[in-house]
Amino acid sequence: MTKISILGCGWLGFPLAKKLIEKGNSIKGSTTSENKLSILENAGINPFLVTLESESISENINSFLAESEIIIIDIPPKLRAEKTNSEKKVFVEKIKNLIPFIEKSTVKKVLFVSSTSVYGDENDFITEETIPNPETESGKQLLLVENVLQKNQNFNTTILRFGGLIGEDRHPVKFLSGKENIENPDAPINLIHLTDCISIIEAIINQDKWNEVFNAAAPFHPTRAEYYTQKASEMNLPLPKFSSEKSNIKKVISSEKIENSLNYRFKLENY
Repeated sequence: MTKISILGCGWLGFPLAKKLIEKGNSIKGSTTSENKLSILENAGINPFLVTLESESISENINSFLAESEIIIIDIPPKLRAEKTNSEKKVFVEKIKNLIPFIEKSTVKKVLFVSSTSVYGDENDFITEETIPNPETESGKQLLLVENVLQKNQNFNTTILRFGGLIGEDRHPVKFLSGKENIENPDAPINLIHLTDCISIIEAIINQDKWNEVFNAAAPFHPTRAEYYTQKASEMNLPLPKFSSEKSNIKKVISSEKIENSLNYRFKLENY
């Protein structure tokens, strides 16, 4: 049995926690909502109300980390559309504030959930050897946090960069349905299903794959126009309309390292 703390029991963290418990692990999970504490507890998760700020942190953070060997950090930057200069690095400061508590805890392994947005819109075949070039503020902050964690010698860090997240209750076609003049019709999709997200995290833990960087996107890349038109039709949604005049991105996220290093096979039927 491995003792694991999951910082952020949201869309990914909550089902991940339940799956890890099913496999015999002991899980502590955090939430920022008091109303969710009972939901976590009813799922067999040891619940903690943890609020992480750039200059402060919940008093129970030590209890949340106590006796755990692994922490999974799964909290998004949550940036506002308009930011002042002082707000731009808030997410980075939050993680920096957390690190001293990890250092003095029993945690020796950190899994940080990041995003392929750290690569920007490169017209390229992207592997883990590709030099990141984030264009969005969230991508920039994620990359800064990756670097801060990787440089720390007090624990081993693995970075997991997910492509676009989809699941039964979450699919980007719902936001594109019925819209017109959508850009990049010929751009390849780089998506990953919740089922694969959870299974890949399990594989990293079970195979002890630390001090690594993994890109995680399913190894099939139809164009945006092809894929979202098909999905809208399957879901009986108004079809999206793409503009052929807009520029196209040819970014393809390679999953070869995950497939080879973890001997992992994506569950394509879920897409």
